[in-house]
Amino acid sequence: MTFEPRFKFEKLRIWQDAMNLGEDINLLTESFPKKELYNLSSQLCRAVDSVALNISEGSIIQSVPEFRKFLGYSARSLAEVVTCLHKAKNRDYVKIIEFEKLYNSCFKLMNMIIAFRNKL
Repeated sequence: MTFEPRFKFEKLRIWQDAMNLGEDINLLTESFPKKELYNLSSQLCRAVDSVALNISEGSIIQSVPEFRKFLGYSARSLAEVVTCLHKAKNRDYVKIIEFEKLYNSCFKLMNMIIAFRNKL
């Protein structure tokens, strides 16, 4: 039995990619030191979850300007994710190859969000 999406946002590529990035980041933070549990780990997970959450929340609003505003929130949260990734790299919590993979995913997603927002 296959799952059939029923909400419009579930069909958006930016939402799907944001969801995948969130899972990748969540796995990454599991290896962070315990001292970061309520600090960098928490901040990073909340920021990356906010990207997809704002896309879905904004998509159900009937106003294009409001949806654009929520996409802006998503982009700002994604910028926060990138900063947290840099902090994790600087503290040696993430290997450079994993950092680059996640950084590139963030860059691609940011460009997609901005392009989508500009098309609305």
